[in-house]
Amino acid sequence: MNKHIVIVGGGYVGLYTALRLQRTLRRELRAGEVNITIIDPQSYMTYQPFLPEAAAGNLSPRHLVAPLRRVLPKVRILNGTVTKVHHAERTVTFQPAGGQARDISYDVIVMAAGSISRTLPIPGLTDIGIGFKTVGEAIALRNRVLHLLDVAESTDDPEVRRRALTFVVVGAGFAGVEALAELEDMAKDSTRYYRNIEPSDLRWVLVEATDRVLPEVGPEMGKWTLEQLRERGIEVKLETRLESCVGGHVVLSDGSAFEADTLVWTAGVKPSTVVNSGDLPLDERGRIKTTAALTVAGTKGAFAAGDVAGVPDVTNPGQYCAPNAQHAVRQAKVLADNIVRHLRGEQLADYRHKYVGSVAGLGLHQGVANVYGVKLRGFPAWFMHRTYHLSRVPTLNRKVRVVVDWTLALFFKRETISLGEVEHPRDGFRAAVATMRR
Repeated sequence: MNKHIVIVGGGYVGLYTALRLQRTLRRELRAGEVNITIIDPQSYMTYQPFLPEAAAGNLSPRHLVAPLRRVLPKVRILNGTVTKVHHAERTVTFQPAGGQARDISYDVIVMAAGSISRTLPIPGLTDIGIGFKTVGEAIALRNRVLHLLDVAESTDDPEVRRRALTFVVVGAGFAGVEALAELEDMAKDSTRYYRNIEPSDLRWVLVEATDRVLPEVGPEMGKWTLEQLRERGIEVKLETRLESCVGGHVVLSDGSAFEADTLVWTAGVKPSTVVNSGDLPLDERGRIKTTAALTVAGTKGAFAAGDVAGVPDVTNPGQYCAPNAQHAVRQAKVLADNIVRHLRGEQLADYRHKYVGSVAGLGLHQGVANVYGVKLRGFPAWFMHRTYHLSRVPTLNRKVRVVVDWTLALFFKRETISLGEVEHPRDGFRAAVATMRR
């Protein structure tokens, strides 16, 4: 009897689960006894820890994504979104990138849709705000920073110049600190090519609602990171909230106000909206309620893991596993094995983990790490950061490409060119058509 496994989401959990199933169920896939389908809006998986390096120009954006169809030749890839999960009927409603929606039946479903940016109803946030979860956002942000250096160099208006050279990052977790540190390093390095811009002209502001930065690496390393950022001239405002940013006029809860053209929002994530469009149970935080065996609580034939799932931490009773790549990759291994056990009628295993620690990059040759209780900072931490994440990148092909990018960066200066026009490729053509009409 043919079994159909549908995986909703092609991120960490989706890709690694499918990779392991593709290996473990080779015979069944070849015989047609099992079919696997991944549904995701994109045809690739993004390795998000490398987004800051892509934004800074240290990595080609193509090298931090894994093409699903190439990596998973035995898996059917459908590009689009799931708008409804009918687990009672074992179907999902699939809206493809083009064409009419249709229902797809399944025997086993894996909810691995990940997370989206968690925003707040702050006035003006959509005026200048940009997230930092996708390749598109990372490259658009890089282009924006470099473009604004061009703007500041080319104007005689001090207000326009000051506004262009002011950059705000909200959220002092991994995403915020790493994005800010890499972009600040790139922008400072780029000023050598401008006659009228000095590194001291750049203003970088980090806004954090709590009283610490990088809580993931512990108080001691977080304090050291804070000191390093401030030594670099970065304004770090702790216990401060963004009140509004209408038209680029930034107002903070500490009473300060200033103009800025760029605001990066990294203040947390929330489960993908697909969790609210079905009949699967949710926990108090809006995540899919999940058991330690990564099954959806109270259901059969449904599994969940990663940011979209509330997975109990059996090593720390009463707590949940953090929504990070370290857990997602490990959970995928247990999840895939439990799906195989489920198909074969065997007992499922619980997800248990031993906390490795955390590493963060703070720009070229700078980092902070707390691994197995060993605390590192500076170059050793930066080297460990790169080494660890290189080991996590899927496929040998991507690993080699990343190493080549890093090797070339040792011998050649980084590219500091804004290609913002790639975001609006038809503007020039439209202008030419308008001129001809006139």
